[in-house]
Amino acid sequence: MKRPLKPEERQIWGMVAATVHPLPGKATPSVEVSDALTAPGTPQGAARIAAPSAPTPKPARPRPSLDNIEPRRKHRIARERDPIGARLDLHGLDQDRARGVLERFLTRAWDEGFRAVLVITGKGVRGDGVLKRRTPEWLAAPHLAHMVAGISDAARHHGGEGALYVALKRKERG
Repeated sequence: MKRPLKPEERQIWGMVAATVHPLPGKATPSVEVSDALTAPGTPQGAARIAAPSAPTPKPARPRPSLDNIEPRRKHRIARERDPIGARLDLHGLDQDRARGVLERFLTRAWDEGFRAVLVITGKGVRGDGVLKRRTPEWLAAPHLAHMVAGISDAARHHGGEGALYVALKRKERG
């Protein structure tokens, strides 16, 4: 049988819980945290531990969703039932050059009528490369909205986390 928490244990747990950020979509449990508390095992008024102030949340930048290709279409692209019309490898390019190359590549692929392309960004040194992080932002740009239907991480055999499927919209007949 569990014993109930002592008040000082509840306060210490509150301090620990205040340093943890919940997963997206989950609520933060409310636990009371005092401004200061007595360390367990010490007499009243002896050593005191200050409760950490709650970190101020940074304003969330609207990050484009990576999984906005319909699941069935992503599956068809991964299995190459919907052919990958072209591939672009951005390895070795700086941000400015990569963005220009990417935009020209998408325009050319869309003009040629391709419905899906593969953009290889690489993972970066620690798995959080600049191109990997910025490419979804570039693809969500308003001037590309008439071409890009959605983006998604590629299947493992196409590069996994270091590559993106880009689904393209149909070109209007005119």
